[in-house]
Amino acid sequence: MSTAIVTRKAAPAASSGGVGKFGLGVATLWLSVIVLLPLAALTTEAFSVNGLQGFIDAVSSPGSLDALRVTIGASAVVALINVVFGTLIAWVLVRDEFPGKGIVNALIDLPFALPTIVASLVLLSIYGPDSPVGITLNATQPALVLALSFVTLPFVVRAVQPVLIEVDGEVEEAAASLGANNFTIFFQIILPTLFPALLSGGGLAFARAIGEYGSVVLIGGNVPGQTQVASQYIQEQIESDVPSAAAAVSVVLLLITFIVLFILRLISSRTAKKVED
Repeated sequence: MSTAIVTRKAAPAASSGGVGKFGLGVATLWLSVIVLLPLAALTTEAFSVNGLQGFIDAVSSPGSLDALRVTIGASAVVALINVVFGTLIAWVLVRDEFPGKGIVNALIDLPFALPTIVASLVLLSIYGPDSPVGITLNATQPALVLALSFVTLPFVVRAVQPVLIEVDGEVEEAAASLGANNFTIFFQIILPTLFPALLSGGGLAFARAIGEYGSVVLIGGNVPGQTQVASQYIQEQIESDVPSAAAAVSVVLLLITFIVLFILRLISSRTAKKVED
């Protein structure tokens, strides 16, 4: 009898926290309205002209391929740069104390709140034709990397920062007491712990950069084949009254982003399990 009583009391605890069928229905409905229906409409538009062949023709046109090449290349470079410098910034914010640390920590989130076209305007005023610092970058690929780095930096910093906070300092001290230098401690102890967060932050930075428009619209110059990113090419197709081509390129961007994030999530989860084991 006592066992039955314990079982009955434990059953509600196992199901606590659930939202029930109503909550699940509301969540599914909202996800459908906000995500699934727009994606379905976009995909339908992408195949609206000549079906699959029309889709292939749209994404394989020279302008489309050039825009995708520039976008993917710049986004990959930006993700790598931010993984390095984002980790360094997160390290400084977690491990060091200095005047104005709170201000710096708040500034990291500025790209989240600042309209990205404002960032493009500021960068143009600094690195444009009348640059006050004597450096002209507008309408160049380095300008794209600079603008995209600005808007994607917080993704890496905020992904790495909480993991660094939770890293056990006693393990580092023990390794140091055994004669390990800082280089060995970082690459043998800290980096494996940070690796899932680095993948997550880098993947999010890549996904954000691949669809960015506002931060590059002024400083980038929109030069076809050189600095024209996919979002600008999509706008160009819409203005040229070719919505199916714009939708086709958009679908390609979505597929690339989904595949990259899915692969990174798999790698991150497997790495996290290995670290826990």
